[in-house]
Amino acid sequence: MADLIIRNGKIVDGTGSPWYWGDIAIESGRIVKIGRLNRESATEELDANGLVVSPGFIDMHTHSDLVILEDPLIEAKVRQGITTDLLGQDGIAAAPLPPAYVADWQRHLAGLDGTPRIEWDWSSFGEYLDKIDRVRPSYNLAVLAPHGNLRMAVMGLDNRPATAAEISQMQNLLRECLDQGACGLSTGLIYPPCCYAEMEELEALCRVIAEYGAPLVIHQRSEGDEILESMQELISMMKRVGGHLHFSHFKVCGQDNWHKLPEMLQMIDEARRDGLEVTFDQYPYTAGSTMLSAILPPWAHDGGTEAMLKRLADPALRRRMIEEMATGLKGWDSISRWAGWDGIIVTSVVSAEKQYCVGKTIRQIAEMEGRTDFAETALDLILHERNGVGMIDFVMDEACVKAIMAHPAGTVGSDGLLGGKPHPRAYGTFPRILGRYVREESVTSLEEMIRRMTSQPARIIGLQDRGIIREGLAADLVLFDPERILDQATFENPCQYSLGVETVIAGGQIVVHKGEVYRKPAGKVLRRSYVLPPAAAPSGAI
Repeated sequence: MADLIIRNGKIVDGTGSPWYWGDIAIESGRIVKIGRLNRESATEELDANGLVVSPGFIDMHTHSDLVILEDPLIEAKVRQGITTDLLGQDGIAAAPLPPAYVADWQRHLAGLDGTPRIEWDWSSFGEYLDKIDRVRPSYNLAVLAPHGNLRMAVMGLDNRPATAAEISQMQNLLRECLDQGACGLSTGLIYPPCCYAEMEELEALCRVIAEYGAPLVIHQRSEGDEILESMQELISMMKRVGGHLHFSHFKVCGQDNWHKLPEMLQMIDEARRDGLEVTFDQYPYTAGSTMLSAILPPWAHDGGTEAMLKRLADPALRRRMIEEMATGLKGWDSISRWAGWDGIIVTSVVSAEKQYCVGKTIRQIAEMEGRTDFAETALDLILHERNGVGMIDFVMDEACVKAIMAHPAGTVGSDGLLGGKPHPRAYGTFPRILGRYVREESVTSLEEMIRRMTSQPARIIGLQDRGIIREGLAADLVLFDPERILDQATFENPCQYSLGVETVIAGGQIVVHKGEVYRKPAGKVLRRSYVLPPAAAPSGAI
């Protein structure tokens, strides 16, 4: 007798193949039978009549790294049908974390990952993964090795090139993370300390992940003014090392740059025709979200958060920041110049005193405070909150969003920040795509989009036992009504759960059913395993 049978489902199996009717039997967390199982029985049965049954969704870009340690069941995620989050994004994440840098790193991540009440009692990458497992999460977590953490562990937070010896140490630390189960390498070339690295450093690290067959997951150095140059340097580098290039939250920012999208997509197609695997993830909105201090030029962050705050208190350096934010710099995107002060909304702050800023634009905050200098208002807020400020920035075009979504190399990533009054993508990304862009606007077919939410991300990050509905694979499943599924989260009221997701199953256990959420230890850390060729030898630093 099975533990659970799902009957009468419209099965979309994750491969892109057409849907079919069938039943699914689950036992000990695995799919054991698929078909017309009229003679089979189970301890529990679900009637999926009128519902699509698909593999559980894999969120390819998320910032639940710290929140998951405080809340092992993140309702905003599982209620969307997400059964696996990919952590460790943008090169700045939780581990590895040298004890000497814990306090500075807490402040550095506050605007991105929040300030949950947790014990920062890990150091190595493996210790962090073990800590997640100990909280017994209700869904699955996979983790990338973040470039910035590797750099910090070897050479601190200084703005300088790495030496050959330091690069070699970073390579060895990266191998350690991969051996402990990391799913790839991430970097964020707009975020310190990643933005201080020269391309030789990044290429040396990519030679390591090429040995392991793991991807580079990258927030590239430009997503607007120099995006074509940024993409080309990465494609050329990855061709040299023979690796897999995955662009995080792929988009083009700034109205003057929107016309570049056809050439961007052509570059991906040409690279793939040349034999380089290039993929990307995307969220379905015209606004991004990150820490407010991302509006500052890279040199302002040199040495870490405390050094940055001291510069903000220096009138001459502050004037220089404001001038460069207005004009931009070669190799650096000015988000404030693209969005304008009406297009940046504060999503979270740390202090009780500044809570009135949450949900307001920088212009509105200035007006509430009786001020007329909007840039000064933004910088004062970063200084007052000691970098603990999140933001939403409106910089994209809806036509570009849909054109990117139609490309078959794509996957889905919410890039969800969960603190304060967040971007609605944290609550609505997956239902929004299935409801608005698949059902209402027919950007692509249901089967094709489910493939991009399930088997394609599983393949990219090396999860061999899920992402497809097949006998013997893990029972991570979602049942949803294809006629009702739709996001409800808005920029004005973002913390709203979506419609149409009826049941979510992780590891064979029901964690969401008809609006009820069950705190079960159904998930785990998904550690990628690697089989290196016998002839592979550690690559030297370059």
